[in-house]
Amino acid sequence: MTSLLLLNTETTPSMEVFRISVAKYADDLFASGRPARWNAANEFVLYSASSRSLAALEMLVRRNMLSSAIRYKILTINIKDSDQALTMVKPNELPKTWRTTSAYKTLRKIGSEWYGKRTSLILAVPSAVIPQEYNYIINTYHPDFSTMVKLSSTEDFIWDNRLVN
Repeated sequence: MTSLLLLNTETTPSMEVFRISVAKYADDLFASGRPARWNAANEFVLYSASSRSLAALEMLVRRNMLSSAIRYKILTINIKDSDQALTMVKPNELPKTWRTTSAYKTLRKIGSEWYGKRTSLILAVPSAVIPQEYNYIINTYHPDFSTMVKLSSTEDFIWDNRLVN
């Protein structure tokens, strides 16, 4: 687990991940069950990133348009560290076209297998935007979700005016 950011806490080491959300959905860790790159419909996962900046880049490429009229929040999510908490997917384990939208079917199959097995709470996947950095997909239906995952803080996230309409 060398890619995890370990923090000194009073009890158990943990990692922090980040997620940007529309403000009205930022009070809890809500998973919609909508399909995305690494999950099929009705698979309730949270997409998060290893840094605030990666979370912002992922949001920018995922949304067709961001509006300064919409309020956003950055969520800091704390996950207790455990050897069994994480399954890592490395870029060299993926098809050459994994960064394209045409690879969604293959990537969803990988994610769905992981989701269904529930062998780990988190699926670490390379970012299609910056393959050297990782996104963390959290299975909200995993048995350890309620005891290992905590929303630590939410803060206003103000987009730079050069990035939004």
